Amino acid sequence: MELQNGILHIQSFLAVTIGIIVLFVGKRINGQVGFLREFSIPEPVTGGLLFSVLFGLLYASSGIAVQFELQARDVLLVYFFTTIGINANARDLLAGGRPLLILLVVTIAFMFAQNLTGIGVASLFKLPAAVGVLGGSVSLIGGHGTTIAWAPYFIDSQGIANAKEIGIACATLGLILASLMGGPIARLLVNRYQLAPPPEAAAEVRDIGFTEAQGKAGIGHLDFLDAVLAIHICIIVGYLLNGIIEDLGLRLPLFVTCLFAGILITNLVPKQLPTLTGTHWPARTPSMALIADIALGSFLAMSLMSMQLWTLIDLAGPILAILAAQFALAVSVALFVLFPLLGRSYDAAVVAAGFGGVTLGSTPTAMANMAAVTQRFGASHRAFIIVPLVSAFFIDLANAMLIPFFLRNF
Repeated sequence: MELQNGILHIQSFLAVTIGIIVLFVGKRINGQVGFLREFSIPEPVTGGLLFSVLFGLLYASSGIAVQFELQARDVLLVYFFTTIGINANARDLLAGGRPLLILLVVTIAFMFAQNLTGIGVASLFKLPAAVGVLGGSVSLIGGHGTTIAWAPYFIDSQGIANAKEIGIACATLGLILASLMGGPIARLLVNRYQLAPPPEAAAEVRDIGFTEAQGKAGIGHLDFLDAVLAIHICIIVGYLLNGIIEDLGLRLPLFVTCLFAGILITNLVPKQLPTLTGTHWPARTPSMALIADIALGSFLAMSLMSMQLWTLIDLAGPILAILAAQFALAVSVALFVLFPLLGRSYDAAVVAAGFGGVTLGSTPTAMANMAAVTQRFGASHRAFIIVPLVSAFFIDLANAMLIPFFLRNF
């Protein structure tokens, strides 16, 4: 940790340590504040937002900006999505075909509406249409990564000198809104339609985390290492797949190919095949659920605590107006379009909870929203398959085509 030119640099080891503290603080606060539990607000969101506010107050009072090294956070993201791939079985993949298609179509249509909404609100402030696109699918569906990648294009070809600042501010505020909307949406739908998972789901191991009874049963150290070994095998295969795909001219995030590697190995390797550890392949085991919970919670806590909220102040007016409209649009589509099309089932309610994370924040935010809901109401394996497949793969491809389309035509 060192202070240079008004920036407090915090290296990876200490960043992970603080992230764990943030996660525990969020858990303690959620344990004391009833409405946070009632609305299924994820624990890392509670802690992460609190610490980001504290770091903002530090900047306001002293001029010192806290900046974290986040390489370890990105490793946790790869771990998490690999566990999701390992837990996906062929039966759920086949059953998820129609819901996946519905979610994909609704999300792509939403991307059109999102950009039109951003352009419309920007025009009210007499801002260029390109600013509306920045406040649309570039920063919200795309997140911080897409914003950083496209910012030079907006600067050079669209003349938006502060494109990066606008995009990052929208992505940051969108992440906050996405983290807070999933739980209330699911609670509303579950209560209004008296939804519940199938009875057998109550005893099933969840994709992320596990029930209190399963936690008391305990996990052996070899079970935990068996899950870690399976994850590492899938990551190695995912890394090789990533290189092959890149040689073909297509760039995908490493966590996407690791997700696919987990799906392939889980469903193609015979279950009766003996393994080095002498155990079955650890799909949908408590140890795998535990690692998924640790990886996702730590990733999200580190992501939220590292937000530099003071960067939002100078652009507050137009950005708040754009994000308010985008939030209303996302909630409306989740409740009145996506949920009915998916059949008004419990799985549909969980997917609707994740939809806000997909459309306003990021795929991990969507997964955290769904994890908080399923930890309260019960497992939904189908939701944890179709949401990451749509948001982590198809959406990036669609966005890469939609952004130039709107810039050319508006």
